[in-house]
Amino acid sequence: MSATQEPGTSSRRRGGAGPVDDATVRAALIQAAERQLTASPDGDIATRAVSEEAGVTQPVLYRLFGDKRGLLDAVADAGFDRYARRKSELEVTDNPVGDLYAGWDDHMAFATENPALYQLMFAPRPRSGATTYRRILTLLEATLLRCAAAGALTTTPRAAAQLILSANIGVALGRIAAPELFDDPALSHRARDAAFATVLTHPATPSGPDPLRDAARQLRSQLSLSGTDRLEPAETVLLDRWLERIDQPE
Repeated sequence: MSATQEPGTSSRRRGGAGPVDDATVRAALIQAAERQLTASPDGDIATRAVSEEAGVTQPVLYRLFGDKRGLLDAVADAGFDRYARRKSELEVTDNPVGDLYAGWDDHMAFATENPALYQLMFAPRPRSGATTYRRILTLLEATLLRCAAAGALTTTPRAAAQLILSANIGVALGRIAAPELFDDPALSHRARDAAFATVLTHPATPSGPDPLRDAARQLRSQLSLSGTDRLEPAETVLLDRWLERIDQPE
């Protein structure tokens, strides 16, 4: 080891191919941790086993992630990146409500295909720094914003996203953790329909009990999506504030 080399980093020369940068080592550790997690019967991993599989020493792992919790957070966020790529491949149609239904089913499919990773991403962990929840809420709100702009939403995109994601995650985690208890094959769609009925307008009822609030919500969402060149920026901000106040519950 050279005089300037950090202790524990000699294993960064993997396979004799020369120095390997931190990003490559970090990716290898995340992949090894996910494989260990998938194979684990109790949903836990050992940093020593992860380091050995990745071909580095434990001090390298701790330098890059801080501790095992930091490594697990990185695995969870890498899972979101995979989830986001999957979502980007879904067809975006002219029917945002139809896209919302497809998004629910795709979320359930992701959970079924990646049970250990899904539990890591969504089961609460003390002091977790993973950003998965926040990032997936943002993706869902984007679809719901399109629903609101089409007049199909009875509440704000954020409130609808919170309800839908909570229901989606609850069903998915239940089926992963206790499949013998949540064995109804129609459970996912019944939960989906119940959640959607709470936040979506009925096709035969274009406006809810407060048409003014519905119209303000729709106009605000449309402006958020496409903007307007008929107002100065300050006027747009003011209009958005007025529409937000009209849409607030009494």
